[in-house]
Amino acid sequence: MEAVKRLIALCLIAVAAMSGCATLDERQREWIFQPSDRSWWRGEEAATGMQDVWIEFQSSVTGAPVRLHGLWAEHEDFASRPDMPVLLYLHGARFNVVGSAFRARRMQELGFSVLLVDYRGFGKSTPELPSETMAYEDARAAWDWMAQQHPDRPRFIFGHSLGGAIAIDLATQVTDEAGTLVEGTFTSIADVVSHFRWGWLPVRPLITQRFEAIERVGRIGSPLLVVHGSEDRLIPPVLGQRLFEAAAEPKAFVLVEGGSHHSTNAVGQGQYREALAHLFGLGRDTTLAAN
Repeated sequence: MEAVKRLIALCLIAVAAMSGCATLDERQREWIFQPSDRSWWRGEEAATGMQDVWIEFQSSVTGAPVRLHGLWAEHEDFASRPDMPVLLYLHGARFNVVGSAFRARRMQELGFSVLLVDYRGFGKSTPELPSETMAYEDARAAWDWMAQQHPDRPRFIFGHSLGGAIAIDLATQVTDEAGTLVEGTFTSIADVVSHFRWGWLPVRPLITQRFEAIERVGRIGSPLLVVHGSEDRLIPPVLGQRLFEAAAEPKAFVLVEGGSHHSTNAVGQGQYREALAHLFGLGRDTTLAAN
């Protein structure tokens, strides 16, 4: 991981010096998203029983048709409980939607039916190098699809890591979300790079994929839950705290002691449950009762 951090910082400068802006932008998109069809070793098992979903639309960014692949994990009480919420899950970098299946299962245990979606360049979605604007567009397409499928359900947005920045942008673009949740998320890509060992290098002006979540978070019109693991070595908890501080009320910040960038969702399951009840009013009846 340290080698990757060092490579990002050094290469940003090297690429800028040796090539044009287009190449610099492409390299950053590759480094930040690391698009692939790879999954965590537990992913396939966790995804068993989930339903394949396909979302098609015409991209206003590229002008080309887009086909996104997603997974639908329906809660066992979904059909009998018309008030049960649905959740759009936006994953982070490197691993495809199957790699987030185990984390989505935990959200399902909390009472959500979950739609996970792959951005372009990931898994079975349109094979194209993703960008910040494309990811925002893909998230909006998935949200619109979920709203059409479940118009009368409370709908929530969830983002992990890079997906948190995408979730925050989406939450500022829509008005029909019941709440937004982000985990292990940052204020901006520039701030993340500044916390690397080589963060003193002057790369901030060269960053094209900025993901300035801190500039958007104050415009979210729904309650916001910010969750971070105390042992997150990739995205420092201080960035999650700053993101929370920049948000408008109602909001809540949950620091999960012992949670890493990848384990916070599991370690903090109980804290999640309490925060969902306190901030969103979920679980005060039987909607998100413990299984």
